[in-house]
Amino acid sequence: NKNNVTEFILRGLTQDKTVAKVCFLLFLVFYAAIILGNLLIIITIKTSKQLNSPMYFFLSCMSFVDINYSTVTAPKLIHDLLTEKKTISFVGCIAQLFVGHFLGCTEIFLLTVMAYDRCVAICKPLHYTSIVNKHVCGWLVAASWVGGFVHSGVQALLALQLHFCGPNEIDHYFCDVHPLLKLACNDTYVTGVIVAANSGVISLICFVVLVVSYAVILVSLRTRSSEGRLKALYTCTSHITVVILFLGPCIFIYMRPSITFSVDKTVSVFYTIITPMLNPLIYTLRNGEVKNAMKRLW
Repeated sequence: NKNNVTEFILRGLTQDKTVAKVCFLLFLVFYAAIILGNLLIIITIKTSKQLNSPMYFFLSCMSFVDINYSTVTAPKLIHDLLTEKKTISFVGCIAQLFVGHFLGCTEIFLLTVMAYDRCVAICKPLHYTSIVNKHVCGWLVAASWVGGFVHSGVQALLALQLHFCGPNEIDHYFCDVHPLLKLACNDTYVTGVIVAANSGVISLICFVVLVVSYAVILVSLRTRSSEGRLKALYTCTSHITVVILFLGPCIFIYMRPSITFSVDKTVSVFYTIITPMLNPLIYTLRNGEVKNAMKRLW
């Protein structure tokens, strides 16, 4: 074993005990909202015959990812806020890194797939059902999961190549690549470049694809009626809001060399907890079909 480190100490979000108690209650409520809100979305879509379009299939898949993605970090964060010694084993740290990147990258790909779905639905409405059929939907979701797995596999392998000889204190509330690079004893320049290329470039490329997709949608809406434009814009605005909340922080964190800032922990809260919590609200408050389906469900 090339490592002298068998466990890591997480510094967490704050060292102030009073602030930690407030954060404990806050994030406990947030996590409960994530679970309940996204479960409600999944159950509503699965039980409603009206919500059988590809858009809602992708939305239910994203809600499933959100539940699992937040579970990777939120329970540990909530527990550590009231614990003096915040430790995680070496194996647990690598596992958290792998699963977190797996689900996070899968969500990025799903957001891109949802933008493609909206682009086809608005720009080619007559051919929509033949282009985005159930078979295609299944392949797109499967490709998102495979893409996330490949990405996280690379991240985990890079982390396993690092040598840790002490110290073992991670200035974060979960295990991620940049904080681990900061603790490594060996030269991490090449690894840092690969991490930025792997995580940052994926986020940036998907963001550019999303921007182009919505630019195409906006151009095509010029020929529509005012009612048609309004309905399409409502759907697109919800998706754009989620994209900004999720991809913006991801680009800030990963599209740079292996350096860390004190603000990183706060920024990470947005894509690990805040966005999964807000997704059900964003998609239901601006979507009459989902709200009506929920009323029928109750």
